[in-house]
Amino acid sequence: MDTIVLTNEMIAVLAILAFTIFLFAFEVVRVDVAALFILVILGLSSVLPGYDGLVDPSQLFNGFASNAVISIIAVMIIGAGLDKTGVMSTLAGKILKWGGQTESRVIATISSAVAAISSFMQNIGAAALFLPVVTRISRRSYIPISRLLMPMGFCAIVGGTVTMVGSSPLILLNDLILNTNQVLPSDVKPMDTFGLFAVTPIGLVLVAVAIGYFVLLGRLVLPDTNEKMAATDNLRYFRDVYGIDGQMFELRVRRNSDLAGKQLKDVDSHGRAGWILGVRSGGDSSITPSRETFIWVGSELAIMGSREEIEKYAKQHGLELKPEVDSFAEYLSPTNAGIAEVVIPPFSDLIGKSIAEIQFRRNHRAKVLAVYRVNDIIDTDLGGLQLQAGDTLLLHSRWRDLIAMSGDQNFAVVTDFPQETFRPEKLRYAAFSFALALSLILFTDVRLSIALMVGAMGMILSGVINIEEAYRSIGWQSVFLLASLIPLGLATEQSGTAAWVAQQTLVLLGDVSTLMLQAAIAVLATIFTLVISNVGATVLLVPLAINIAIGVGADPAMFALTVALATSNSFLIPTHQVNALIMGPGGYRVVDFMRAGGVMTLLFLVVMLAMLNLVF
Repeated sequence: MDTIVLTNEMIAVLAILAFTIFLFAFEVVRVDVAALFILVILGLSSVLPGYDGLVDPSQLFNGFASNAVISIIAVMIIGAGLDKTGVMSTLAGKILKWGGQTESRVIATISSAVAAISSFMQNIGAAALFLPVVTRISRRSYIPISRLLMPMGFCAIVGGTVTMVGSSPLILLNDLILNTNQVLPSDVKPMDTFGLFAVTPIGLVLVAVAIGYFVLLGRLVLPDTNEKMAATDNLRYFRDVYGIDGQMFELRVRRNSDLAGKQLKDVDSHGRAGWILGVRSGGDSSITPSRETFIWVGSELAIMGSREEIEKYAKQHGLELKPEVDSFAEYLSPTNAGIAEVVIPPFSDLIGKSIAEIQFRRNHRAKVLAVYRVNDIIDTDLGGLQLQAGDTLLLHSRWRDLIAMSGDQNFAVVTDFPQETFRPEKLRYAAFSFALALSLILFTDVRLSIALMVGAMGMILSGVINIEEAYRSIGWQSVFLLASLIPLGLATEQSGTAAWVAQQTLVLLGDVSTLMLQAAIAVLATIFTLVISNVGATVLLVPLAINIAIGVGADPAMFALTVALATSNSFLIPTHQVNALIMGPGGYRVVDFMRAGGVMTLLFLVVMLAMLNLVF
């Protein structure tokens, strides 16, 4: 290989790279602002007399129209469309049912699911589709979203190593091998291409290690934002002001229970000892059931109150307290139901009527917990209480039922609650749009951004999501971060800086073992993929790795595969598309990626090299 000489252009690019890392590491400004600043610096380099700039000015803003950025925008719209149909809410409920409320189990379930999907589609697509799912799971389980999004994102990246179509570098690898075979010396045997599942053993072990890492060490390396506080603010308010504990429990009626055979009206007057909000008998669940609902042996009850009171109530009436909410997890999750304050206005037709007469359960699908009148909190014998103007009713209701109440002039809903409306009737259109995009990705040569935009337009044109909702679904911080860094990668590649760094690294290594050379190439690919695209790193380093392998008598195909796999080792800073996507929603800082991603980077390198040499 010809020696590459260090030029002034390379020095300038290296300085800008160092400055970029400084801005990211010390968070002098927000990360997307830092990326835009670097973009401006690259653009200003063209004003130097007699110089065209580190990046051609006509290409400076091409990142905003790049395949990666348009793909991110499209896949966010597709994810929002699927969310609107209720699919993501259902999926979140299923994951919670399988994973329970334990952080480690939830992480393992989410990470396994996203890795499986990512093995057959682009990891950014899998991550974007799971973003609304993880958001809902966080709200329902009260686990901070910052402790769920990073494991999900990292496993989406690692999932791309399970098959040869899971990531762009692996898709590209066989073409690079075929091209290199044409120029190999006559005494070197042409390399074989890799089959679809050739890397599956390696990828599966990498996924298992990633999941195990977060399950075992997640509490130490994952950040803990204030998201958990925000999720519980509503419950804390009602506990502090009204003394109402909003914890939810699930109990099963035993054979010796004195509640068996009774109607809800006969047992539903226990107040703070436990408000019965749901009854499940024979597989049928009733939320805010009517007073005539029967309770049978084996029935499951959803009861709200403090743990101390509920345990006492269960012991008193022969009920089995289940370890976690199961049957009612979806119906009564904080994203679907909760406590609200509803004021009776002076012009309400309900003034003078009793709560029993109004029949809140039957007519409004709401349970009256207490009434706040002047300075008194009334929570006993509510059935006969006649309402007065200014009374504040403490209700437990599903949000969709509260939406109807908020449009009734007899009530003034003063609690801020989720008023998201789903469009389940649009599910078939959403499913068709998503399936069409996925089919174009897997079975045609259509560019990824075009395939995904077909799915996004299908969502919009079929009415699954309107254009305003589509705009709101786009994470603009992620878009600007990625689009602004693409020109920096271009400058690193076109100036020869990347090739010079690669050559200097290998020169420094000198005469070392084959395994050390392979490890050096893996480290080099890891570094390159942090500052230029993984595709760019693969195109640049695969020919270099093949030549090195031939020179030392090693297997050139395995060295090439080492590069293609190592370009997925992108956890240290948020320059990978997936990391850029989750940074804003997760409230992450660059230092959070460095802390969690540093260990993950080392684990990936060690496990990948060990498995490569074991399998091949």
